[in-house]
Amino acid sequence: MDSTLPATQGTSAHAPRAPWHAFVPLWLMSAPALLLFSTLVLVPLAMTFALTFYRFDPAIGPIAAFDFHNYVEVLGSSYFHTIFLRTFGIALLTTVLCVAIGTPEAYVLSRMSDPWRSIFLLVILAPLLVSVVVRAFGWSMLLNMNGLVNQAFALLGLGPYKLEYTTFAIVIALVHVMLPFMVIPVWTALQRLDPQTENAALSLMASPATTLRRIVLPQLMPGILSGSLMVFGLSASAFAIPGLLGGRRLKVAATAVYDQFLSSMNWPLGATIAVLLLIANLVVMLTYYRVLERRYARSMG
Repeated sequence: MDSTLPATQGTSAHAPRAPWHAFVPLWLMSAPALLLFSTLVLVPLAMTFALTFYRFDPAIGPIAAFDFHNYVEVLGSSYFHTIFLRTFGIALLTTVLCVAIGTPEAYVLSRMSDPWRSIFLLVILAPLLVSVVVRAFGWSMLLNMNGLVNQAFALLGLGPYKLEYTTFAIVIALVHVMLPFMVIPVWTALQRLDPQTENAALSLMASPATTLRRIVLPQLMPGILSGSLMVFGLSASAFAIPGLLGGRRLKVAATAVYDQFLSSMNWPLGATIAVLLLIANLVVMLTYYRVLERRYARSMG
């Protein structure tokens, strides 16, 4: 018994120690990030939500009064109904166009070899390096009555057409801005695609169209889903492009919030529009996510 005692003591003395983070609760490790998130996101949202229950007096300003007057005004007004329908209609059209353009673009990009892939990827990401206000002014110069587009139409004996301050101008500029947010997720999903599955389908006499539809496209659905959610959410809340290319006549929810806060100084009503936009955006995006997730799961068995 005595001869085995030193060996046992030596073994326990050199046993590996548990890492320091094993003794720290998980909630305490995430506390700094949670505090930062609460300060920058949750607190402003809570203050904006509380402001929606205020009343607005033109002589005094916002008055603390817990009622639903602002919600009744927004939800019961056909003027705001039109604004919200236009907002989500533009966002939906922008998302559809980005899916139709970005998915084939990402597929072609994945089939390229270096250095062409890197060059075209840089071209796709280049719009993100320029301010959205600069891009909006650029589209304004292209689409106004004396812009390059109408000058090209004039050479063909057509026009001039009123392109600026139209829904077309807003959508085309939003597609230009949002396209990278669609291409990158789809391209990332393509990187995980095993090319042998396509070769196996082709070797079994499947046509390229069938292979693309039955093999490639179902595996791209996670990338298309995440990209379309980002595009829709960013398009529905966009401000600079609708404000500069839509003018005063084509208002969307973001420009309506801006007008209420800075023009009319009706902060409670502007906060109500912003909160309803956030809620409607979340409802649409979560519903869209659930529907596509179920279809994707069904298609993948």
